[in-house]
Amino acid sequence: MTTAYTYQCEIALADEDATLALGQRLARGLPSPQVIFLHGELGAGKTTLSRGFLRGAGHTGSVKSPTYTLVEPYEGIAVGGVFHFDLYRLGDAQELHYLGLGDYFSTGGTLLIEWPERAAGRLPPPTLDITLLVADVGRTAYLKSDDPLVMSACEA
Repeated sequence: MTTAYTYQCEIALADEDATLALGQRLARGLPSPQVIFLHGELGAGKTTLSRGFLRGAGHTGSVKSPTYTLVEPYEGIAVGGVFHFDLYRLGDAQELHYLGLGDYFSTGGTLLIEWPERAAGRLPPPTLDITLLVADVGRTAYLKSDDPLVMSACEA
């Protein structure tokens, strides 16, 4: 089922720096909590956008993809923390129960969720839905939301 969103925009991302900058703008402009879905094929820039978001939220250390751990917590950088999920290797959506997924939802923090389609029906609805596609040059980000504040990143 496709959700119809009130606000939508398309942003051309010329390179990795532009993808990082979009993530930073989002982090600086959004209050917690947020549930951000990140869609795109392997190599589309989901983790790069997450890295920018984490830097914009105040994280100064390295950011690794939680491909094998499924979740990487970043506490103390934003209200409620930021929790970066990568569900690519999720074998079954039931595994989310064993990860204590409900605990992350109750923190009041921001959830960055790569590959949310792997857990369809087990996640809260997104406040921001982002799809990253490889373009002829760089990437294109498609942002969708019902919150006009979330869409402020489209105006920069």
